[in-house]
Amino acid sequence: MFIPTRAYRSILSVTPDVLREMGVRAIILDIDNTCTTHDNPVPIEGLMEWLDEMRTNDIKMMIVSNNHEPRVAPFAKLLGLPYVCEGAKPLPKGYREAVRKMGVKKRHVVTIGDQLFTDILGASIFGIKSILVKPIELEKTRLFKLKRALEIPLLPRRYRD
Repeated sequence: MFIPTRAYRSILSVTPDVLREMGVRAIILDIDNTCTTHDNPVPIEGLMEWLDEMRTNDIKMMIVSNNHEPRVAPFAKLLGLPYVCEGAKPLPKGYREAVRKMGVKKRHVVTIGDQLFTDILGASIFGIKSILVKPIELEKTRLFKLKRALEIPLLPRRYRD
């Protein structure tokens, strides 16, 4: 349940060739610590070009976030992506809505995120592929520090570049 299909150092390392090899035609994206740092309205350097490359290769994309509308909507608009906020990850709700809206079969979908207990577990529960990326930066709140500490024994030993 906590083992991702693949693991990479960064979302930017995930290429259209990797996705084709995995049989993927659509991506469910996490925001915080995957596409930008926590609560940051600006995407990481290189993300806009990465999104363009995915679009050029006809890869559908949608954000699914546990955050509320005021956080998700402006960021999704900046990226030019549809979104599901309050996705209730790891429950299937947000994943189900995203797959329905993108009009793809589950077997062709991957989620990309930085957390085992939300992104990867949610993908496993819903029955889709997953890519774990290293968090851009570690969060500073007690809850996140606890979650990150609990993840350590479950994390992959190696991340692909």
